[in-house]
Amino acid sequence: MAVIGLEKRPFFDDKNRAFWNLQSAGWAGYLMLRAISSFSNGFALERMVPLLIHVVTGYSLTLILAVMYRLVINRTRLVTWGVSVSAVALATLLYATIDAWVFSTINRPDEPFATSLVLGTLFIDFTVLAAWSSLYYAINFYLIVEEQADQLVQLDSQASAAQLAMLRYQLNPHFLFNTLNSISTLVLLKQTERANAMLSRLSSFLRYTLANEPTAQVTLEQEVETLKLYLEIEKMRFETRLRTHFTIDETVSKARLPSLLLQPLVENAIKYAVTPQEEGADISVEARLAGDRVQITVSDTGPGLKDAIARPSFSTGVGLANIRDRLAQAFGPDHRFDAGSKPSGGFSVVIEFPMIVDEQPKEAA
Repeated sequence: MAVIGLEKRPFFDDKNRAFWNLQSAGWAGYLMLRAISSFSNGFALERMVPLLIHVVTGYSLTLILAVMYRLVINRTRLVTWGVSVSAVALATLLYATIDAWVFSTINRPDEPFATSLVLGTLFIDFTVLAAWSSLYYAINFYLIVEEQADQLVQLDSQASAAQLAMLRYQLNPHFLFNTLNSISTLVLLKQTERANAMLSRLSSFLRYTLANEPTAQVTLEQEVETLKLYLEIEKMRFETRLRTHFTIDETVSKARLPSLLLQPLVENAIKYAVTPQEEGADISVEARLAGDRVQITVSDTGPGLKDAIARPSFSTGVGLANIRDRLAQAFGPDHRFDAGSKPSGGFSVVIEFPMIVDEQPKEAA
């Protein structure tokens, strides 16, 4: 909304206050213009009395019109136009009659009131009231359109937040299913100590995911710590077969990104690189500053893309497409996402997005 003068609040934030300001300023300006015009044509000061009565009458009539317009502005088009045109016609007739009577009383006190004087003032009075009515409706329809635009922006923001939350919540049941399946296997093998330790670490990880807003953004430093918590659980499953390496540039540690963005990438690497190979695989997470952007690479030493392996998707339907969607929701088109086999072997995912360090409205704990 437009801001007038030095006020910090939008001018139309209080519609009632804005109406009275515009009403008073408009009629004051009209009085000033008519007065200047009269003096420039050589009229005497006494002629200001009819002009003052003319302006006060117009001011009062437009207040009545405003009340009527407010009652019909949201009705059907036929009702709005019908009432408005009728109101302007009646107000113009009354306006012209008062102006003619004032003129006759001051300038022709000894002569009877002539209706022809009413016809002489109809045009100027109709022009004033019609212009005022047009401006009234124009401002109100502008405010309606602006309010609808604000509602659309708010609804779009809510839809984006809901979609982002949906994408984020897809990760929890998928990871939980795999971990509980591993715990179940440990229980069947009567490895209770390992099962208990995995349950403890699982509870810590879930406490983090459930305590934070699904649309929150975290620093890269927080994301890496959460990722390490997840890997502690997975290392209990794979032991020495899972080998992880982190190379995080200190300059990007405070960069913000959607929470749990990297966990599905590492889980994907575990599924397709560590699991199918007897010797396991190395998983590397590297983050660095590329110009003014953050570049994160998650790579592994697995078999890479093969015809028999549908690498980009998980069994539950949560995969790389989820990451693409979350990046699009968080950064719009201003991001990069590349995934494919490395020339030296293995699979690599490269994410690039703007370097943002400002605190977001919803920050993860």
